[in-house]
Amino acid sequence: MKLSPTLKVVAGLAATLVVTSACASDRGSDPGAVVAAPAAANEAAAPSESKFGTLESPCGQGDAKGATDQGISDTEIRIGYGDDRGYVKSPGLNREMGDAVAAMIDWCNAQGGINGRQIVGTHYDAAMTQANAVTQDACANEFMLVGHGFAMDQTSEQTRVACNLAAVPGFTAAPDAANGPMKYQGVPFPVDFANGSQWFQLAEMYPDLVGDFDVINSTMPTIIATTTKIRSVAESAGFTLKDCGVTLNYDGEPSYVPFAEKYKECGVKGLWTSRSASPGELNFVKALDQVGINPIFMGEATWYADGVSEWNKDSGLLDNLHAGMTFQMLEHADSVPAVKKYVELVEEQGGKTALLGMQATSSFLLWATAAKECGSDLSRQCMIDELSQIHEWDGGGLHAVTDPGNNMPAACGLVVTLKGAEYTQAFPAGTANFKCDDRYLVATDRSTWGTELGPDRIATKFLNPNIIRPTS
Repeated sequence: MKLSPTLKVVAGLAATLVVTSACASDRGSDPGAVVAAPAAANEAAAPSESKFGTLESPCGQGDAKGATDQGISDTEIRIGYGDDRGYVKSPGLNREMGDAVAAMIDWCNAQGGINGRQIVGTHYDAAMTQANAVTQDACANEFMLVGHGFAMDQTSEQTRVACNLAAVPGFTAAPDAANGPMKYQGVPFPVDFANGSQWFQLAEMYPDLVGDFDVINSTMPTIIATTTKIRSVAESAGFTLKDCGVTLNYDGEPSYVPFAEKYKECGVKGLWTSRSASPGELNFVKALDQVGINPIFMGEATWYADGVSEWNKDSGLLDNLHAGMTFQMLEHADSVPAVKKYVELVEEQGGKTALLGMQATSSFLLWATAAKECGSDLSRQCMIDELSQIHEWDGGGLHAVTDPGNNMPAACGLVVTLKGAEYTQAFPAGTANFKCDDRYLVATDRSTWGTELGPDRIATKFLNPNIIRPTS
């Protein structure tokens, strides 16, 4: 079975930086450590449903009782999840997230649910522009939002906070959402810290080019915030970025050739994009070839995608593509039990598999792990208390170790490259391993945050006296 890394376009989502591993808590003692994934053979004896990779399943029978909060009864836990699949300009946008959570709900319920309560999931299609409308609906009906990803979450964050709708999203995009209250993620992407592994690793791969890169600017506000942040991260990794003065219209350009010419005149040998592989971005790649330059093209994990490899299969124009990730490659399923399990569960339901799907899966498992600990006392307060105490998390081996309780990203990463239609791991050497280094965790400049944070690193914009805070 060939595993296709299908990853739909998600506009401006720097939040999708992702990788896997066993980067353990002692990684600081060996800052240059390369960490291998758990071997599949070690899991062979485990019952298929008792574990998700290295993680003991949080699902199972039990005797939890009580209508302890909105959406909770003796027999049910109601959660909302979703994506932007109905966006007319990009049908199926991040659909893999909803597909993943739907598969995980069925997997969990087949084992008895959470302490005996069945999970009832409501799928919300935000269709890019309806994030606030679906959040209003969830406010009235759901216990929590879990594993979702809405690209325009800046339009719904005030609503979510006002109704105390706790959430464990698959990704966040807007600054106020990334550091929002009552919110924990399997793979955090806060505004004040970043996983800069891809820049440090690129510097190791191409040390002679650290003065020859530039970042592609965009007119989209989310991407503007992201590229500003990326510039500071790149500088922390030793890059002296050019400023060629090129900004691409998010809605497209009549011709990308003048912009490519400007990069040629500027002498760039490497380009970073925070935009996903949209048709416009691919046309820009064609324009670079038309003017006779072939810079290293580097982007977010969203460039590790089925559509990208199909596009490159005949042209080869992206054979210079590099993508930084903190998740395992889907091609590594045979050596990474968690990836194999994810693929099996989603494909059994005819869903799409992709990095964002693994990201949603990790957040679902994080949510379920905390919910199990709450038992009959399941409430939003208990969930906030439990989630705030989880400080080492890799989704059973789906990605590098993060600290959800403190909203801190991983300090590990890998780089993939593309040749024709085939992705391979380019750095570090080997298969299904990551390089970890404390330097990869970069404190970003306050000017790049896009929001104000309190002393607890929570965005202050929508705070009110009634938000739920950890009690310990």
